[in-house]
Amino acid sequence: MALSCKGGDERTKAVYSPIGTLTSSPSLYALPLPTLPFELIEEILSRLPVKLLLQLRCSCKSWNSLISDPKFAKKHLSLSTTHNVHCITYSNKYIIIESYPLDTITATNIAQSYLPFSHSAYFLGSCDGILCLAAADDSNSIIVRLWNPSIRKDKELPLLQEPKKQKHVMRMYGFGYDPVGDNYKVVVFLRLIDSNISNFVDKYKVKVHTLGTSSWENISNFPLVFPLKKLGQFVSGTINWLASKDQSRSQCFVAALDLGSGSYQEVLLPDDGEVHAYPLVLTVLRDCLCIFSGDDVWVMKEYGNKESWTKLFTISYMQDPYRPSYDVFKAVYIFEDYLVRQVSQSFGQQKFIFYNRRNDTSRLFVSVDTPEVCIESLISPCF
Repeated sequence: MALSCKGGDERTKAVYSPIGTLTSSPSLYALPLPTLPFELIEEILSRLPVKLLLQLRCSCKSWNSLISDPKFAKKHLSLSTTHNVHCITYSNKYIIIESYPLDTITATNIAQSYLPFSHSAYFLGSCDGILCLAAADDSNSIIVRLWNPSIRKDKELPLLQEPKKQKHVMRMYGFGYDPVGDNYKVVVFLRLIDSNISNFVDKYKVKVHTLGTSSWENISNFPLVFPLKKLGQFVSGTINWLASKDQSRSQCFVAALDLGSGSYQEVLLPDDGEVHAYPLVLTVLRDCLCIFSGDDVWVMKEYGNKESWTKLFTISYMQDPYRPSYDVFKAVYIFEDYLVRQVSQSFGQQKFIFYNRRNDTSRLFVSVDTPEVCIESLISPCF
């Protein structure tokens, strides 16, 4: 049965014609092409990779309309299983994002994307196929850009500016999807320090930008916390930071911001003494909050429920094949059968080992920021 474009021209239909249906005999006529219901065509297309879908948009108007529909993009996202690893490097006034297929990590083919950042950029996170990056310009304004490398579309958000009499230090940030407003939001936590040393003032602000708007809004009910890591993790409609209530960072917890309501809550860590005996790293595994405590991996199976913390497994010892004398290095990201560990940091660049536990292969990455793993999608940042 042929998969033909509904409403397509005869030339398009001929491309999809089964062999043997066309004949040069004047006494015979070609049989009409069997067609699939449009609903079934949608089901088939929604399971195809993004690169092929972008090509199929040129097949006919009906397919172009379907593939360009935001509702179809959401359906495709729900079925997408392809993930890529993204690393940042530099070239003159551009940053280069190198993208590697997650399931073929030993492959040599990589995709490169150039974004116009003239300052050091870093990942704020990713969500639904959209990467969020930021950089501070010479006036201390923060430039935020959203980029979907699968469809090669990007959007620069309004500048985040503060009064010149104050210098600000960006302390925490996050990016995620608001299921209530059906939109994406960027969160920036700013610690403000008065530049007049004789009149030292320490303040903080939490700013939120909703994609499609032209400004940043304030969130007033978020308390002052001291993060262990600047990057927040998105899960269950919330942005989560590993933080402490004082600069000693002795009592750690998860500070969470609900993107739908704008409310703040504290999520407690596992009630296990060994958890706090090691440096902690907060991440997400299988849509659940996850923490590394040394080489132990804990997941919160029910978000917000302290009792649901479960020790999943302990990461087995792995010798660094690129630096044999370096025996211990930090795990920074885990995804199903894949593990990212930081090897070293020098001269503004970091080295990471990406290890595939499924086939026991590894690869070295060089990046100015922690590599970001992102799903392939048709979701556009250009609302």
